[in-house]
Amino acid sequence: MKFLADYTAVTFTGIDKVFDVPGVFVRFTMPIIGTPVEIRFYGLIIFIGFTLAVLFGGRMAYKWKMSIDKMLDVLIYGTFGGIVGARLYYVAFEWNTYKDDLLSIFKIWEGGLAIYGGLIGGIIAAYITCKFNKLNFYNLLDLAGMSFLIGQGIGRWGNFTNQEAFGTNSDLPLGMWSEKVADYLARNQAKFLQQGIAVDPSKPVHPTFLYESVWCLVGFLILYIVCKKARKFSGQIMLMYGVWYGTGRFIFEGLRTDSLYIPGTNLRTSQLLSLAIVIICLVLLITKLIKYTKHPVPIEGVDYFPEEEKKEAEVAEVNTENGGAETAETAEKADDSGAENADAKESEAEI
Repeated sequence: MKFLADYTAVTFTGIDKVFDVPGVFVRFTMPIIGTPVEIRFYGLIIFIGFTLAVLFGGRMAYKWKMSIDKMLDVLIYGTFGGIVGARLYYVAFEWNTYKDDLLSIFKIWEGGLAIYGGLIGGIIAAYITCKFNKLNFYNLLDLAGMSFLIGQGIGRWGNFTNQEAFGTNSDLPLGMWSEKVADYLARNQAKFLQQGIAVDPSKPVHPTFLYESVWCLVGFLILYIVCKKARKFSGQIMLMYGVWYGTGRFIFEGLRTDSLYIPGTNLRTSQLLSLAIVIICLVLLITKLIKYTKHPVPIEGVDYFPEEEKKEAEVAEVNTENGGAETAETAEKADDSGAENADAKESEAEI
């Protein structure tokens, strides 16, 4: 068993130090069957980010008195949906890579997962689960929005250990360079030219993974404070997540060299999707806040559904009315019976 391997020497323009970054956490051979196993820091860091996001979400769910069983269902199906969505999204925009070897679509351990695909797949799976479990979906989204930022902020450091998800050349103090970066840029010069990107392999590049990590963690703090102090309606935090994350991703994606593109164009998929998310979420957020200002209402509970409660109230009212009518009818029958008994006694007295 060997810990820490596949080192890469990484330098930053404004830092007088060379960072030896290991890509592999541990390598070992499985007993008996003799199969070699390699656990990379990329997967380990993503796991840590996912775990912290789940722990935070679980703590918030406990505070909001959410059923742990329901929460676990959402977590399980949401995670599965997220993995499937992330892979399908990536494959859809890299179809030429997979069309001649369809089985390679299932080899997710070789890389190829897209964050936006994961968000879409996870949210769809969570929505279906909430419907079946009668869980307030919008409250769940608020909780998820903060958790997403934790997972994304930490998970991006996995890109650092792999020396990927970087940008074009940078003159800033945090400009990053390594042999892995230079090799990747040199091998893909023809592809960059087709996409209108000019990049020199010998010069430092933007560490866009770092930009996005800091952006996400700062966003988490902002959303958490708003959730504690200024949350007005269910779904507000998720809409703010869409505006915050979408804005940052739009900016950072424009700097990257490994973006997914709409086939046949130089349009970056994630940039267009980010812009759409920002516009839609911002419009909804402003509209909802204006509506709340004019007509403030309490935030719905985790298991509270206004429409269902309204129907239950209507049913109860109908039952009450029917019960009242039956009571009146019973009383009337009782009066009639009493009158008949009185007449009968009077007749007996006359006899």
